[in-house]
Amino acid sequence: MFTGIVEELGEVVAVEKLDDASRFRLRGPLVTQDAKHGDSIAVNGVCLTVVETADGEFTADVMAESLNRSSLGALVPGSRVNLERPMALGGRLGGHLVQGHVDGTGTVVERRPAEHWEIVRIALPAGLARYVVEKGSITVDGISLTVVEAGDDWFTVSLIPTTLDLTTLGIKQPGDPVNLEVDVLAKYVERLLGDRAGGESAA
Repeated sequence: MFTGIVEELGEVVAVEKLDDASRFRLRGPLVTQDAKHGDSIAVNGVCLTVVETADGEFTADVMAESLNRSSLGALVPGSRVNLERPMALGGRLGGHLVQGHVDGTGTVVERRPAEHWEIVRIALPAGLARYVVEKGSITVDGISLTVVEAGDDWFTVSLIPTTLDLTTLGIKQPGDPVNLEVDVLAKYVERLLGDRAGGESAA
């Protein structure tokens, strides 16, 4: 479980293409300080398992499911990535509860700079808009953000200078893909209400 508060702006060192997967080697001196084999690290919001660590770098295998559901397949050596270690029980929950299970990819549509922040509009894939509400939480490339506006197939977020300076959202341009994870609580509520409605209609 993560919080969506990015700890480090890392870098892809190498990508090895396998038959139905990829092995990534990534540089992240901070997140690898206490990482060991089997630990989890979120990479652009995707929960990956550490295979090995050495000299401030770690490797992780990315299966076809993760490549198909996220934008990790587009990463190349030199790509910058957002990195976060799992939250520690008893620690502060700075963002919101994030699983690292990407629901789909969106696309940066527009950037509107203001004096002290920047508004970014992101297109939503079909089926996710119903989980996105004004003032609700959403994870974009592993970053916990508050939705400013929510449209039928888009939403906007307001980015402060810290987010622009310390995450990949500072360099994303219109047309670039981003990983999206909606609030898992909304999905559970939808499922529970749907089951209840189905049960009542069947009775």
